[in-house]
Amino acid sequence: MESPHKARARVVWFTGLSGSGKTTLARALCTALEERGHEIEFLDGDQIRSLFPNSGFTREERNAHIGRVGFLASRLHAHGVTVVAALVSPYEDSRQFVRRMCGAGFVEVFVSTPIEVCEARDTKGLYLRARRGEIKSFTGIDDPYEVPRAPELTLDTSQTSVSEGVKRILELLGELTP
Repeated sequence: MESPHKARARVVWFTGLSGSGKTTLARALCTALEERGHEIEFLDGDQIRSLFPNSGFTREERNAHIGRVGFLASRLHAHGVTVVAALVSPYEDSRQFVRRMCGAGFVEVFVSTPIEVCEARDTKGLYLRARRGEIKSFTGIDDPYEVPRAPELTLDTSQTSVSEGVKRILELLGELTP
């Protein structure tokens, strides 16, 4: 018999441009799911990238990074842990690769916040540096972001509050009772 944790476990994969609100939504979702008794692991693309200092930003290097995080997510999920992952993950093929690894428990949340809003939120000045040519292969500027073809949920954080976004994700996961 499957354990209750394993039966409820999911991989919730947040994808979107830098500054779109992925991490903010993901952290709030982690809190809400923990309150509901889930075993949670939060995987942040930037934090994990810092553990692999030679991971770069070419398409191949990004795909390798997403593959590493996806593999880790799939293993945690297989053991009944709900994984909440926040990565730009700009390419459809790499997101589909992770979806196949994780299976039926994979839930893609596309944070579709417009680039103008993301740039306005950019406290690190990454967009400005990319527009000046100081950062190469920056997603949304000189490297593409491939919009997900069929995410389970799309949220624009310029139109949806964090609490409303979390509520919509919880509804999707069947974690809200009427």
